[in-house]
Amino acid sequence: MKKFVQRLLARKAKNLIEKHKPIIIGVTGSVGKTTTRNAIATILSTKFDVAQNIKNYNNEFGLPLTILGKISPKRSVFGWLSVLLSSPAQLPKIFVLEYGVDHPGDMKYLCDIVSPSIAVMTAISPVHAENFATVESLLEEKAHLLECVPQTGICLLNADDQRVLGASQHCTAPTVTYGFNAQADVRASDYQVWTRDDYSFEPGEVFSQVSVNVQTQDETAFTLSLENMLGKANVTAVLAAVAVAKHLGMSQEEVLEGVKHLKTEPGRMNPIAGIKGSLIIDSTYNAAPASTASALDVLKEFEVVEGSKKIAVLGTMAELGKYSVDAHRQIGMRAAEVADLLVTVGEPMLDARHGAIEAGMPEDQTEHFADAVEAGRWLDAHVKKGDIVLIKGSQSMRMERAVKDIMAEPARAEELLCST
Repeated sequence: MKKFVQRLLARKAKNLIEKHKPIIIGVTGSVGKTTTRNAIATILSTKFDVAQNIKNYNNEFGLPLTILGKISPKRSVFGWLSVLLSSPAQLPKIFVLEYGVDHPGDMKYLCDIVSPSIAVMTAISPVHAENFATVESLLEEKAHLLECVPQTGICLLNADDQRVLGASQHCTAPTVTYGFNAQADVRASDYQVWTRDDYSFEPGEVFSQVSVNVQTQDETAFTLSLENMLGKANVTAVLAAVAVAKHLGMSQEEVLEGVKHLKTEPGRMNPIAGIKGSLIIDSTYNAAPASTASALDVLKEFEVVEGSKKIAVLGTMAELGKYSVDAHRQIGMRAAEVADLLVTVGEPMLDARHGAIEAGMPEDQTEHFADAVEAGRWLDAHVKKGDIVLIKGSQSMRMERAVKDIMAEPARAEELLCST
């Protein structure tokens, strides 16, 4: 029955796309997909009628449901019947769609439903790699999105990821690169970070500001400022959005107007005021080696007053397959360079704890807990004014529970957290 409904959904969505012919912008990669998709959709919305994935609907059911504009009825037979019998009278001019891949063949299936005229590849990391023999085979699967772009379209590649740059061989359409790489077509330079210097973080405040200079293909240059959007990863996502906007004919003024409306999504490097004047960097939506390393880089950018700490609270990175032990160990070693205190959650994260100790972090500056609830209780008792607390882990770890324990406004958990 499931496969039957899946086929009907795919056919219905495909027919709608062929009938209305919207511009399809496809976003793939191991990390940064949602942030990039949101940035593109937000900036384009200042000029165009734009829709993007509903929630995290990026698979064989989610993508067609997004096209139809419907929420999954889950186990309701009548709900699915209603979905299959409904049909939107009109589609938006542009869809910005995230394409998720878990198994070989997934990308081809999704592209057969809706093929992009613009494709964006963010970064490649061994997340979801347990179902692929190598990271290279995972890249090949994701690169099928690039192959589907017609010569009249465009492929955007992250110039800061060598694997992604190597995927250019899959492009028959023109390629545009973006990133901090000096050779990128749309590039950022002069990265600067401002953070609060009073070391007391209260709800409603601006906690940080990132500023970069941006140079585009047509030699247009401008300064990009992002409030409460932490780290280079957010800048990179905005660069991709700038490249797409320029390709679709948006002016610099229109792009900058769109930038004003950007905001951090729950669980994706979102700064939240914590208890006792602390600051939480909530990155609990998901975790991969590349995104966790990037989050630790952001933690490094903060300065703390004497007596306060940088605390890294890291939950298990799931779906790494044979790469799990080494990936966790490497993250632990990186955390030892950045954090004053490392809190690990979940059995696989013991490898990170061992890696941190191996890299020179004193054992008494590490703590380990079986789950996020235990970690949250410990943090509640130990976090102090001025502490910067990075909390990150894969969805299965439910690390947002630890965030809820130490956020200054727990009544806003449903609004601020990715789930509770």
